[in-house]
Amino acid sequence: MTRGQFWLTLLCVALVGLGAMWVSGRQSLVAGHGPARSLDAVRLGPDPGQPVAAYLAALPARLPPPGARPVPALVQLDGEITGPDAATLFAGAGVASAVLRVPLARVQTALRFQPMPPVSTADPVEALRRRFSTATQDAARAAAAQAARLTGRPALVARYEAGVLGQAPACRCVLAVLVLADRATLDRLAAHPGVRAVDAAPEGTPVTGVALAPLLPEQTVAATPAPDDGPVPPTPGAP
Repeated sequence: MTRGQFWLTLLCVALVGLGAMWVSGRQSLVAGHGPARSLDAVRLGPDPGQPVAAYLAALPARLPPPGARPVPALVQLDGEITGPDAATLFAGAGVASAVLRVPLARVQTALRFQPMPPVSTADPVEALRRRFSTATQDAARAAAAQAARLTGRPALVARYEAGVLGQAPACRCVLAVLVLADRATLDRLAAHPGVRAVDAAPEGTPVTGVALAPLLPEQTVAATPAPDDGPVPPTPGAP
């Protein structure tokens, strides 16, 4: 091997090594051992396929220290609840948005991420009730719009969702809530019956800097897709 060939070979090996290091770094950034996060947002919720037990076990270490400033946190429930029940549970917490879903056995219904519009009233619990009600009605309109432009099974599912979300009394459709809260409030929520997980973002993360992927009640082993082979019932209230 000539000296020129030697240096060319050495350069190729170095480039391959740097490329491998770059790929490894990208994989660690996207799917590391901590909460998965994109280049733009902090992911709150399990990674796709992540074992549920491992995800839940890692959450306490992510809570902010006592006395720290409030952080965004995704409070995930072990089953959907009504808006009025959610208003009672989250009274005193800084509610930013809600994740709504119409539960339906063996049918994949949409996760609907709804902002919580401000309401002017002296009673904070009543204000939250109205905010959850508005978010639910907005979700019902979004589902109806989807049903109008879709066909086949997706249209049937969206139409059923619109009917459930828009019915009275309030449906059991609140699956998770994004709050901006301090450690004491997050500890209180985590200890409440019916709360399955509280996933907090790092200190300094803005509410707009998170991506929500809540753990579903039926995901008990791993965060894998739910089955979608069940029948779609008739739309509530339809003639």
